[in-house]
Amino acid sequence: MRSEPVLLVIAHGSRDPRHAATVHALVERVRSLRPGLRVETGFLDFNVPSAPGVLESLAAEGVRDVVALPLLLTRAFHAKADIPAVLRDAPARLRIRQADVLGPSPLLLSALERRLYEAGLTPADKASTGVVLASAGSSDPEAIAVIASLARDWWRTGWCAVMPAFASASLPRTEDAVRDLRALGSARVAVAPYVLAPGFLPDRIARGAAGADVLADVLGAAPEVARVLLARYDAARRPAVAALGA
Repeated sequence: MRSEPVLLVIAHGSRDPRHAATVHALVERVRSLRPGLRVETGFLDFNVPSAPGVLESLAAEGVRDVVALPLLLTRAFHAKADIPAVLRDAPARLRIRQADVLGPSPLLLSALERRLYEAGLTPADKASTGVVLASAGSSDPEAIAVIASLARDWWRTGWCAVMPAFASASLPRTEDAVRDLRALGSARVAVAPYVLAPGFLPDRIARGAAGADVLADVLGAAPEVARVLLARYDAARRPAVAALGA
């Protein structure tokens, strides 16, 4: 019986040690949800092991099938260019499928709400609370459109208002969105970082949230994030499973 493909989680990497620690915590949660699945972690920059190095090691072990999963919330430059380039240069003996990025997903909205409630809000606060959906930002119009759509979807679940904001490349900034929600009449303003791990841009989001009433934590190793990750893995491997049974 053919074994499951190895799941290779590819993260961007950061000089901030909190980033790698959070990525590893998320991967450990994934392992706990799917015992027996081999899950490896590789980084594009700053941290080790590198994604190319992990691919070389897997090939040297005799591994044949790999699902490479971008640990990203939107399809921007890293998902469209950097990671495909790494996979094209991987050892030829590897059969690699690139999974989709994590977002958008209703489970990620659930994770955002979890973080807000952990920060002190309650479901009873929704109707009077304006939320800043604060992401890292991108110059890719597709990624920006996804964040705007996510904000609209989240607002429809009962929040007073949900406004997207960005730490880089796009506007508005977090502090501007906080001010705008106050001006629109939100009795309470909360900032929900739509980022996976701490680092330079999440710290900028936190500074911009100084005027808010509530600042949630990053998504990190929330169980909902781990479940999305496994769903993307399963979707990527299904064509191979179907082909084996054909």
